[in-house]
Amino acid sequence: MIKKSIESLQQEAAQSGANTLRRNLGGINLIAIGIGVIIGAGLFSLTGIAAANNTGPAVILSFILAAVGCAFSALCYAEMASMVPVAGSAYTYAYATLGELFAWIIGWDLVLEYSVGAATVGISWSKYLITFLDRFNIHLPAQLVTSPFELVKLADGTLIHGYINLPAVLIIVFITSIIIFGTKGSALFNAIVVALKIGVVLVFIALGWHYINPENYKPFIPQNTGEFGHFGVSGILRGAGVVFFVFIGFDIVATMAQETKNPKKNMPIGILGSLIICTILFVLFGYVMTGLAHYTEFKDNAAPVAVAIAHTPYEWLFLAVIAAILIGYTSVILVDLLGQSRVFYSMSKDGLLPSVFATLHPRFATPYKSNIVLCIFISLFAGLVPIHVVGEMTSIGTLLAFVMVCLGVIILRVKQPDIPRSFKTPFVPVVPILGILTCLLMMFSLPLDTWIRLIVWLLIGFAIYFGYGRKHSKLRNS
Repeated sequence: MIKKSIESLQQEAAQSGANTLRRNLGGINLIAIGIGVIIGAGLFSLTGIAAANNTGPAVILSFILAAVGCAFSALCYAEMASMVPVAGSAYTYAYATLGELFAWIIGWDLVLEYSVGAATVGISWSKYLITFLDRFNIHLPAQLVTSPFELVKLADGTLIHGYINLPAVLIIVFITSIIIFGTKGSALFNAIVVALKIGVVLVFIALGWHYINPENYKPFIPQNTGEFGHFGVSGILRGAGVVFFVFIGFDIVATMAQETKNPKKNMPIGILGSLIICTILFVLFGYVMTGLAHYTEFKDNAAPVAVAIAHTPYEWLFLAVIAAILIGYTSVILVDLLGQSRVFYSMSKDGLLPSVFATLHPRFATPYKSNIVLCIFISLFAGLVPIHVVGEMTSIGTLLAFVMVCLGVIILRVKQPDIPRSFKTPFVPVVPILGILTCLLMMFSLPLDTWIRLIVWLLIGFAIYFGYGRKHSKLRNS
């Protein structure tokens, strides 16, 4: 099977000039990008869901278990990113280890994950914005915040169809414009956003700590109900599966390798640093949340953090949390769109997609045409399609990418053991194998419709690959 050589990728990483991405990002920028996508609204909802249905106060053990499982893949990503510092992340790594077809499968699936993720988060961002503005008696026209395929009830009880979800469209366009102006500006914007939402999380932890009721931690691990996954040890395992998806996002850091200063040093710092910081914050957040309110109070509640805040005298904190969710979603959209365009950029440079996606702006050195095309596509989805049709932001593609990266580390250690590695995954092949097993377990726990969506998307991808990509592959033609 045709593969890229590690040497050619390292030569590509060393290139500089007018048609190459600019290296503007340092280790702190990469940590901020990782935190930017990991800390999203999921933290404010999944923590309560897992506590109420699976773990009780032991949700913090689920966070730790999920983080350990995620760390296996993170260590493999760190080795690959330090060895092959080129844009494209798992797509590029698969090209070097498993071959062009596997690389296409991974790249095409990451495109879906990032696109659907950005559209879905854009729609959710719009919903939270409406809730936030309603608190200040600012009401947007119902037709302009609803998809044309959805019915909305007016104040007088009349049912009408929406025209477009305008806030969802505008946030996609706004974030795209920031990305086009360059990763330096994107990194600055993301750093500000990350600082704000970490601030809200820390405020929640600090203020809530004084109102913790120790009785809410009894029992710390509720007795199993007799059904697997409902409390007890099995509940902690199931809870880890639920909160695992809160952690996913560090892999997008790897897509920024070609825009990173000293990537051999800074990529491992960004990947592992963001994972460690988020794990500490998540454990503290879960501890305070289940200490403020008994875990049974979170049952069937869409806003479990609001339940916890009700046990403090700080009503304003609820607005701050909504603001944090809005801010969190903004940075998730930013990083999704960044990662999406960089995967397209790499696939286009390799000839598997049209060259338009690899064209860089003469001033900002960003793949602006790719950004604009994706902006149109994703904003139309966000503005015109209901959220249940766009689909939940599942992580099956990301988990598949994790499997490929872990497998790639093992293959390269066997076939090319002498290639310089500034960061080495410890205990190979044990750590990569544990990463593969963990990710496969998570994949098989996902619902059937997620697998159907993946298969349909991959079939479309195969049609494009064999109809266009295979014929125009630069590596194959050379």
